Amino acid sequence: MFVGALPPPVHGSSVVSLQIKNSKLINDAFDCDWVNLSTSRRMDEIGKKTLVKPFRLLGALCMEFWYLMTRHHEMCYLAITCHGSGFLKDSPFVLMAKMFQKKIVIHQHNKGMANDVDRWPYRWLLPFCYKNVKVILLSWYLYPDIARIVKKDDVFICPNGIRVQDFKGARVLSNTRSTDNTDRTNRVPRLLFLSNLIESKGVLVLLDALKILKNKGYMFVCDFVGGETKEIDAKRFKEEVDNRGLNEVAIYHGRKYGVEKEEAFEKTDIFVFPTYYPNETFGLVNLEAMAHKKPVISTDEGGIPDVIKDGENGLISVKKNPESLARCIRTLLDNEDLCKHMGEDGYQKLQAKFTEDIFVNTLFHILNIVCISGEAL
Repeated sequence: MFVGALPPPVHGSSVVSLQIKNSKLINDAFDCDWVNLSTSRRMDEIGKKTLVKPFRLLGALCMEFWYLMTRHHEMCYLAITCHGSGFLKDSPFVLMAKMFQKKIVIHQHNKGMANDVDRWPYRWLLPFCYKNVKVILLSWYLYPDIARIVKKDDVFICPNGIRVQDFKGARVLSNTRSTDNTDRTNRVPRLLFLSNLIESKGVLVLLDALKILKNKGYMFVCDFVGGETKEIDAKRFKEEVDNRGLNEVAIYHGRKYGVEKEEAFEKTDIFVFPTYYPNETFGLVNLEAMAHKKPVISTDEGGIPDVIKDGENGLISVKKNPESLARCIRTLLDNEDLCKHMGEDGYQKLQAKFTEDIFVNTLFHILNIVCISGEAL
């Protein structure tokens, strides 16, 4: 039985859950049932209290109970939140599986456990939920967050992956790429930020860095693509842009999906993701940029250093530091050959380590190990 959040809304954990749900390898190997853990159905519902959410949660709990009563699964896979109120909401799904003495695998797409481990009721609930449980992390960089609760011997590493597609259609639509792919995509360099408008994703830090670059005389355009949030909506974004004098160089485009999103990547020269989001674990969006052979500027948050190697396929900026971010952007604006080299290096690294097929095969191997070894709880 798989218990995890499915889109909508679209975010890292739900995208990965959908990859698993749609995997032919997983479905051919296991007789699978799915319980949708998400209580939000739109991005603007995340973090908000609505009357419908408790009913969605109760419905998911009832569905899990029904499956456990009638289907006699060998193993329960759960992609839960490991900290804060999200853990309190999700922990009953783990406790119910334990009540039925199932083998349990928890796939960790977030972090923050270390901040709760000494707080009530987490100091007893976390150890109880994670006792005799196998945990999948996206990177060993994330292990310190759970080290006080989970032994290393109970941890598997399974990096996320994405489907690498042929983006010729997006290139035709953008009609900006040179035919030999040796020159910069745009005469005026174009930057791209793609994430929901959350402060800790680095939106305002990037705007501050753009102001520094503009004041130094650099020419560029930075496109912002992503959903509005309760922190930053389109009105506030415009105010922040106006206050920094960036009206003609920082442009908000709203959400983009499918071909439109791929076209946004194809139109850009440099991808910028200066996140310091507390729950950032991997940064799937960095992989998407690598799939388009774009150099990436990001931070060392979570497992991102496994994906972006400073000076190889991108640059690592100091978190919350506009000056550091501006230096990274300036380095790539000044060196077109370096941009191309980093983009190619990132694409090769993606093909070698971070494709959807590699992810699914690694997960399949882990689930097989858990199924055929160990005792039920």
